[in-house]
Amino acid sequence: MKIYFPLRFPISFHIVGIIFRKELRSYFNSIIAYVVMIVFYALMGWFYAGNIFLNNTATLRDMFEYAGIIFLFIIPATTMRLLAEESKTGTIELLATKPLHDAEIVLGKFFASWAFIALTILPTLVYYLTIANVGGLDNGPVIGGYLGLLLMTGVYIAVGLLASSLTENQIIAFMLGLFFCVVLFFIDKMLFAVPDFAVSVLQFLSVDYHFSNIARGVIDSRDIVYFVSILGFSLYLSVVSLQRRTW
Repeated sequence: MKIYFPLRFPISFHIVGIIFRKELRSYFNSIIAYVVMIVFYALMGWFYAGNIFLNNTATLRDMFEYAGIIFLFIIPATTMRLLAEESKTGTIELLATKPLHDAEIVLGKFFASWAFIALTILPTLVYYLTIANVGGLDNGPVIGGYLGLLLMTGVYIAVGLLASSLTENQIIAFMLGLFFCVVLFFIDKMLFAVPDFAVSVLQFLSVDYHFSNIARGVIDSRDIVYFVSILGFSLYLSVVSLQRRTW
């Protein structure tokens, strides 16, 4: 199956799938995946236990908010190597000599990273089952919370991939990715310092603003459009950046 990228190059999902499987295996063939998972589950377990036993509240709302902040730091660390390492080792030039489109490379790596994060999130369903057995739990915000978390992490990954495409240094890629993600997350927290005419614009650009809307259980098309637009635009810029470096 082939589609056409905005730059009018054909993209083969078969090739994307090959790159996807290779990249996903590479996560679990290294220590990165296990360190990320251990850190994530340790922090989530701490926040979850504190929410249940200290605050005496049976809700997953805080868990989703904490997860969004944790991934703010974890995802740039998992994406920093995706293209930066390829450029540093010279394998990106080797890939350029093969019948591959840059968009296929970017999409394969993006979906592999997104799948890895989704697999990391999956065991947190234990928290849902635990609370659901303890007392009544509204499933609407739970579904919205998981959907919003997946969309938010998708944006983080796309932005982190863009940062990785801009440099050969993984540390610089991590710092750039972290900076981009932090700006998108906290931009609506600085509304008090901007003119009134810019408030609605900056609020719309905030990933946390749209995540909070979905996490309430209200699926608004404007929030979905925002996530898809930022995600798609970041991937597009990654392809353009990769093409520029290949040239």
